[in-house]
Parts: sequence; C-alpha cells; structure tokens
Amino acid sequence: MKGLVKGLGVTFKNLTRKKVTYRYPDVPLKMPDRFRGIQHFIPEKCIVCNQCARICPTQCITLTGKPNPDPEKRVKVIDTFDINFEICILCDLCTEVCPTEAIVMTNNFELAAYSRDDLFKDKDWLVANNTNVRSENSLNKRAKGAN
Repeated sequence: MKGLVKGLGVTFKNLTRKKVTYRYPDVPLKMPDRFRGIQHFIPEKCIVCNQCARICPTQCITLTGKPNPDPEKRVKVIDTFDINFEICILCDLCTEVCPTEAIVMTNNFELAAYSRDDLFKDKDWLVANNTNVRSENSLNKRAKGAN
C-alpha cells in the first residue's frame, strides 16, 4: 500500500509541471546558433581547391572542376559537387577549411529518406538548400582576420 501511495505522489507531482514535449512537425524547433546541420553550397565562390574533399574524415565529398572558359582566368570552374549524406557525420571540417566560404552550414537537419539512394545530394540540391544558413562562419573568419 505504501508503494502505491508513493507512486501516485510522483504522478500527481509531475502533473503540475510544465510540459517538455514539442509539437515538432507542426512547430519547427529552434536550433542553437552553433548547431551543425546540412551544408549549403555556393558554386560561384568555389575555386575547386579540393580541400573540403581532402579533409573529410569519411570521404563523402566528391567534386570535379573544368578549366575556365575565359583563358585569362586561371581559376577552375566547378563541374560536379556531391555529398553522400549516408556517411557524412556533419563535422563542419569542410566549411572550416574552405578558403572562399563556398560551403556553409545550415540549421537544417531533416534528411529522412526511404531509400539510401536519396541521401546522395548533388550540386543543385545543395545550392537550393539555402534556408537557415548559419552566418556564424563568416563572422568567425572576419574576427580572425582582424587580429
């Protein structure tokens, strides 16, 4: 009998507490400023230096470039840029090493798919993923350059 009263006491105490659940699909979650979500890619800034692909610990980034059509410019033009989100760990190393900030992190995190093939994202998809872009990367680089 004592255990029943004790259990009901815990139940009634928790009935008056504030709810901690979210109405997630209906109300989007507010992610912290330093949250590492899906990458956004800006192809105009990319110089095809391959630093992002080299530093990636899971080797999930592949990119290729082609010579610039303007012979006076020595910079390559991005041809393909693919990320395999099946193995990407969203570590943020690719954005940290990018010298031109062509890759930036967003606060987007929803990547659920019914097929593994849907987790291979190409350049067009990454360019269109421009909502909730973290502005923090550019602010950090400006602060480092000022010192």
